[in-house]
Amino acid sequence: MDSLTNKNVLLGVTGGIAAYKSAEIVRHLKKSGSSVRVVMTKSAEEFITPLTLQALSGNRVSSELLDAEAEAAMGHIELAKWADAILIAPATANTIARLSSGRGDDLLSTVTLAFDGPVSLAPAMNQAMWRDERTQENLDRLIQKGYEVCGPGSGEQACGDIGLGRMLEPLEILQIFSNSFTKGKMSGKRVLITAGPTQEPIDPVRFITNRSSGKMGYNLAEAAIESGARVTLISGPVDIPKPSNCNFVSVETAQEMYDAVMHHVKEKDVYIGTAAVSDYKPVNTSNLKIKKDGSGKPITLELEENKDILKSVSELQDKPYVVGFAAETDNLLVNADKKLKGKNLDLIVANDVSDKEIGFNSEQNEVTLITLKEKTLIERQSKKKVSRQIIDFISDQI
Repeated sequence: MDSLTNKNVLLGVTGGIAAYKSAEIVRHLKKSGSSVRVVMTKSAEEFITPLTLQALSGNRVSSELLDAEAEAAMGHIELAKWADAILIAPATANTIARLSSGRGDDLLSTVTLAFDGPVSLAPAMNQAMWRDERTQENLDRLIQKGYEVCGPGSGEQACGDIGLGRMLEPLEILQIFSNSFTKGKMSGKRVLITAGPTQEPIDPVRFITNRSSGKMGYNLAEAAIESGARVTLISGPVDIPKPSNCNFVSVETAQEMYDAVMHHVKEKDVYIGTAAVSDYKPVNTSNLKIKKDGSGKPITLELEENKDILKSVSELQDKPYVVGFAAETDNLLVNADKKLKGKNLDLIVANDVSDKEIGFNSEQNEVTLITLKEKTLIERQSKKKVSRQIIDFISDQI
């Protein structure tokens, strides 16, 4: 279940005796590397306490549709934006009927209505309720909408009946659920990504740098890995964990990043330059800390241009598919298009860093993908989801 690593999973727990298994589902999701948030119906709280699932997930359990403390009372929208996938386990006959009819009068049904992504159900009910034609019609309607149904299993039920309707075991459910993330469109492709800032030393304690959290580049690396690519990530100094299952190279200066890129770019299929590389570096670097002399006079720092890594890659005779980023504060599309053509790129990703909600260090982004033939807007959402759409776009181009 490696495909669950780094995923945001929203677990819906509804009112059935099988709700006790939800704790085990949370435990396995966390063990697989997922972030988990839990939404419970009121009836679910009669079978398992929110405190149990909160302790296991590490996140506050949500149950109220109108909660003044939940993201300015718009918690259902925030949860829908956060989640990569929804798993409802157990999914009772009542829950299935409500989802099928498009009800939105509790938190779980409302989040599901607002969510644009894969939804999986693990049915759990009495065998007679499962066989009822109305339940089957409701399920058919949800399947036609793209819902994944995990189970149910057959066996002895809590009421003493024997037959189809009991919820599958947690690991069986998660094995099916993990297929929601099996993409593979980049399977076998070799991708090189740069991320983060570079630091150009002035003296042993000072340096010139660009603002960059590295989040976008790291999310792109994770998205490419999910899609089956073999990824090399070259990163400047950042304060975030490195992605698993990639070749990771740490650098500090622009020259170090240039050398690493030119070494690793050989035989790569795609190069994605998200790093905020310093345009300039000091001509001379002091070996000792530069101290104030008390005169109050300004000092002069002479700078010279660093090598243009993105342009250097695009000029290679056997170049990969080259993707650049344009972080602009004005004339976004005009400046990005100029960079696309001036550096002979295949694709440029333009984003407006003057907007603090999608600028530096933010968790969300909104970008425009620009090629010589088209412009495609990816609307505002988490950087993780934006990254997946960028990788999906690239996979269709190569």
